[in-house]
Amino acid sequence: MELPDIVVPVREGAHNEQLRYALRSWTAHLPHRHVWIVGYRPWWAAGARHIPTHQRGLPSYINTTAAMRAACEHPKVSDPFLWANDDFFVMSPQPMPFPVFNRGPVRQVFAQYGTRSSVYVAAMRETHAFLVGLGHADPTSFELHVPLPVHKEGMLRALEAGQGHDIHKRTVYGVLNGITGTPMRDVKVARRGPQFDTASPFLSTMPDSFHNGAVGRLIRDAFPQPSPYEKRGRR
Repeated sequence: MELPDIVVPVREGAHNEQLRYALRSWTAHLPHRHVWIVGYRPWWAAGARHIPTHQRGLPSYINTTAAMRAACEHPKVSDPFLWANDDFFVMSPQPMPFPVFNRGPVRQVFAQYGTRSSVYVAAMRETHAFLVGLGHADPTSFELHVPLPVHKEGMLRALEAGQGHDIHKRTVYGVLNGITGTPMRDVKVARRGPQFDTASPFLSTMPDSFHNGAVGRLIRDAFPQPSPYEKRGRR
């Protein structure tokens, strides 16, 4: 079995210590062939392959959609590949092929956010309305902070279908391609305190919780050794 590549979109201008430790965790626990950074590659991540994209001044959603399309259209990126963010940490060894996880029905995810309003929640509601309009009465959410196996043709179809809409592409991809997966709770840790599952096989952080919180200390302690993707020294 050929191992998949890992593809990670990275925004411009960040030194990005979260990415450094994500790469260490993938090296330790997520079998793969290559890592592709799409967008901005920090100087120290010279060991990763790179697909540059134009990002300056563009909203995050447009940047990540462009990164996804670039990965799907690149002939040297594996098919399928694993789509990950730069703050996804894999804390224990994972099997291959890597499984698909889902977050349950989108309507239940709404309930978790209550009356909160944000760009993310607005896009979630637009995603739900978009999929219901296509005949998917109770669509499943795939908006988890864990890697997602992506087949290129299916993702390109999803991006084409959703063009012009501010939608969650992971969810549109999963629903339009009939993917199911295993339900799980999201693993994002937004706060500094120790109230998270320290035995979780996956973790994800915010910049503050990574740099100043208990979850960041746990991750840094778990992966003290540089990965092959890191260049030593200073620029």
